[in-house]
Amino acid sequence: MFSGAHVILYTPDADADRAFLKDALGFEHVDAGGGWLVFRLPPAELAVHPTADEPKHEFYLMCDDLTETLAALREHGAETSEPSDQGWGLLASVRLPSGSELPLYEPRHPTTHGSSP
Repeated sequence: MFSGAHVILYTPDADADRAFLKDALGFEHVDAGGGWLVFRLPPAELAVHPTADEPKHEFYLMCDDLTETLAALREHGAETSEPSDQGWGLLASVRLPSGSELPLYEPRHPTTHGSSP
């Protein structure tokens, strides 16, 4: 029924963040016209969590080895946070050139695309 998912990040400096996704993260992309880059993402999964607060949506890039990923990002000059152990996984983030934070996640549970602890 569905062929994929389209994720949108709204940032104050989209051009700089697109360049970072292309150059530092190495995401394959297409030009949708006029330099408007659309990036191919790794396999994705969707989880639904309960909340008593207002509904919201979150986007994380998943990694098999968060420590290795953070080191590679820092080699590209990226600013990253230190990982925090949540029990069910490790969390960190990379700061995009616009100042936006992009969360990174190393799960410790089975995933839908075959990675498992």
